[in-house]
Amino acid sequence: MKAILIAYGLLLVLTKMYAQEFEAQTIDNQVAIGYGLAIGDVDGDKKADVILADKKQFVWYRNGDWKKFIIAENLTEFDNVCIAARDIDGDGKVEIAVGAQWNPSETKDDQKSGSVFYLIRPQDITTQKWTPIRLHHEPTTHRMRWVKTSKNQFALVVVPLHGRNNTVNAPPTMRDATAKEAGAKVLAYQVPNNPATDAWKYTLIDESLHATHNFEVIESKKETLILLGGKEGIKKITCKNGKWKNEGWQVESYGFGEVRLGYWTGKKRFITGIEPMHGNELSVYAFDNQKERQSLFKDFNQGHALACGDLLGLGYDQIVAGWRNPNSENKVGIKLFVPNKDGKNWQSHVIDDNKIACEDLQLADLDDDGKLDIIAAGRATNNLIIYWNKSK
Repeated sequence: MKAILIAYGLLLVLTKMYAQEFEAQTIDNQVAIGYGLAIGDVDGDKKADVILADKKQFVWYRNGDWKKFIIAENLTEFDNVCIAARDIDGDGKVEIAVGAQWNPSETKDDQKSGSVFYLIRPQDITTQKWTPIRLHHEPTTHRMRWVKTSKNQFALVVVPLHGRNNTVNAPPTMRDATAKEAGAKVLAYQVPNNPATDAWKYTLIDESLHATHNFEVIESKKETLILLGGKEGIKKITCKNGKWKNEGWQVESYGFGEVRLGYWTGKKRFITGIEPMHGNELSVYAFDNQKERQSLFKDFNQGHALACGDLLGLGYDQIVAGWRNPNSENKVGIKLFVPNKDGKNWQSHVIDDNKIACEDLQLADLDDDGKLDIIAAGRATNNLIIYWNKSK
C-alpha cells in the first residue's frame, strides 16, 4: 500500500510539473469557431506566424505583437473550414490556399457544398485582402495540405468529408438507402507556372474511403507518405517523383477522425489516432504492425485535435490531443501524453484544464528557443491560445 501511495504521489507531482511548463497566452478571445490552424511566415520576417480559418474570415496573427490581419472574408455563403500555408516557391513567404462553403450534409450539389481557393498575395498584406482564385472542388471540402511531390514540385492535396451521395452520416430524415454512395475523392492539384491565370490540373489519388476526416503528411528524400484517416480505417498513399500510388490499408477495421505519425527512439515509428470520427478514444499503433495497438485514453468528447512532437526534449515524441465538448468530468481541454523510451508505458498530463474547447491545434517553435510551443483554437470557448513551452 505504501508503494502504491508513493507511486500515486509521484504521478501527481509529474502531472503538475508538466502542466506548469506550459504558459498560456490568449492572443484572441473573439474567435467565432476556429475551424483550422496553419503555421508559417506570412510577412517574410523569418518568424512563424499563426494563420486561422475562422467562420467567415481567414486571418493571420503577426509573430511578436500578435496583431490580427484579415486575409480574406465572406468568400462563400456557408462557413470557411480549412487552410493550407507553406512556402512553395522559396521566397521565404507562405503561399495560402483555403476551403469554404462548409455544408457537410449536402453531398451531391457542388454549388451548395465545398469550395477551394488559391489566394493571390497583395502588395500590402496588412491593409489589403488577398485575391481568391476559385479551383475545381468536390462537395464537402474539409481538409487540405501543401505536399512535396518531387525535388522542387508541390501539390495541394484536398480531402472532402464525404464521397458524393454519401448519406451514412446524415440525420435519419436525410438518408437515402437507394443512393449509390461513392468514395471520397482525394485530389492533388498541380501548381501551374502562373497560379492566377493558368489552369490548375488535378489528379485523383484515392477514392476508397466513404467518409474521411483528416490526414498526415510525412516527407523524406525517398518519398512522400500520406496517412488518410476515415470511417473505414487508415489508407497509406505514397508519391515518388510525382507519381501517386495507393499502398493499401495501414490500419483497417477501426474508424479514425485524427491521425498523426510519431517517433520512438531509434527512429521507430508509431501512428496515433482519435477513434472513431469525432470520437472519445486516443490510440497508438506500431507503424509496421497494426495489431500492436494501445488505448491511451477514452474520455474525450468530440476529440478533434492531435499532434506529435518532442516538446520535452526527451529524444522521442509525445502526443498532444484536444477535445471540444465536455467529457465525463464536464471539462474540455488539452492533454499531453508522454511515453517511456520504447513506448510501452504512457503518462497523461493536463495542459489546459477546461479553458479551451479545442477545435484544432498545431506545434511550432514560435519564439526560436528550440522548443515546440502549442497553438490551439477553441470552438465553444471562442479563443486562440499559445501555450509557451517553458520546459528545461
